[in-house]
Amino acid sequence: MEHSKEDQAKSEDQKINKAQDPNPRFASEGCSVLLDVNDGDRLVFARLSGGAIFKIGNTNYSLKPLIGAPFGSLFQVETGEDGSFLSRILPVKKESTSVNVVDDDARDNRELIDDNESQNLTCEEIEAMRREGAKGDEIIEALIANSKTFDKKFQLSQEKYKLKKQKKYAPKVLLRRPFARSICEAYFKKYPARIGFIRVDALSLLLTMANVTAYSDVLVVDMVGGLVTGAVAERLGGTGYVCNTYKGDSPSSVDMVKMFNFTDKIRERIVHSSINELSSAKAASPEENNQQDSSASDMVEDVSVTAEARVDDIAVRESKITKAPQPGAKASKEAVEMWKENGFSSLIMAAQDQDPWTLAEDVLPLLSYSAPFAIYHQYLQPLATCMHNLQQGKMAINLQITEPWLREYQVLPSRTHPHMQMSSFGGYVLSGIRISTT
Repeated sequence: MEHSKEDQAKSEDQKINKAQDPNPRFASEGCSVLLDVNDGDRLVFARLSGGAIFKIGNTNYSLKPLIGAPFGSLFQVETGEDGSFLSRILPVKKESTSVNVVDDDARDNRELIDDNESQNLTCEEIEAMRREGAKGDEIIEALIANSKTFDKKFQLSQEKYKLKKQKKYAPKVLLRRPFARSICEAYFKKYPARIGFIRVDALSLLLTMANVTAYSDVLVVDMVGGLVTGAVAERLGGTGYVCNTYKGDSPSSVDMVKMFNFTDKIRERIVHSSINELSSAKAASPEENNQQDSSASDMVEDVSVTAEARVDDIAVRESKITKAPQPGAKASKEAVEMWKENGFSSLIMAAQDQDPWTLAEDVLPLLSYSAPFAIYHQYLQPLATCMHNLQQGKMAINLQITEPWLREYQVLPSRTHPHMQMSSFGGYVLSGIRISTT
């Protein structure tokens, strides 16, 4: 009987813990989401709450319908009795595949003249349809039916016409889960300077070259807003540690980690400690630790308000702001002593405004022997100088500088080709393995 009561108590505790941890496949209240408007035209980070609103065009829409929806859901603007709102679009299976086949007809656009007289519907009539509650698809069908030149257009031109009108009269919002790739792509597309111009293939190369695996203790010099710290913590999955080190008294801002929606288990594995504390023989006192924790938390709270809206100029307003959990705490004295004795298993550096060799000279001795490292920089010459000094000092072997290269393709029937506009530069990565100098 006693064992059965204990088992029941354990099962109840497990149920409570499961109820507290939200399902990562669904958007819950208070979590960060990435809103993709019209297939990449706008990318906005937002924190869901009952009073959060999102602006599309000149209209504000409530984000409450997004709460509880699975990531990957598609929403469309619709008009009802209470005004415009976001409505979820359920996926529908299409039986025929005729849309993917391009007909070889004789139509082309050479005879079409853009004189703004091919549309019979006026702006007043379209606004009247909106006031009457017409859906965006109905307006698009009305525009096609009243167009004098739509039937004369080539099939691909007709698809482009429909897509253009859909973005204007029936905008769609894709609910995406923020993770390392989506966050990196969003910032690289809108504000690449804030992440040090790290492209997604360069980020994946950093993780690979540094051999970031489960149960690793990774030392990170992150001066790109916390993107590298979050990517490492995401790959570790709650095992091992990721320690963000820095020079000076205060750590670099890693407020971007809040967007990953990490659980408490993963968040506890994200710590920070200065280079002096990791290299010196004397650890900080508990009072100093508390003071540094409070100063770090104040700094993160100051930048958290603007960090959510950095990717877009439109800020998400909320009736009641839900504060995100602390992304990283100070490393414990026991962990620091362990790293002093055994060293870290790998190192990743992404410090855009710092000299790579100056940092590497101080940070490399913190690694264990035969530990891999990867250093990112936007330009080649600082990494070449760092590589030369490492060779002269016989501090590392297998040194190489890699330039990542990425080409995106449009894959469509009869029109597969590279994208017309794409990034031709993704920075450089210096990688190697630390060895003993004695």
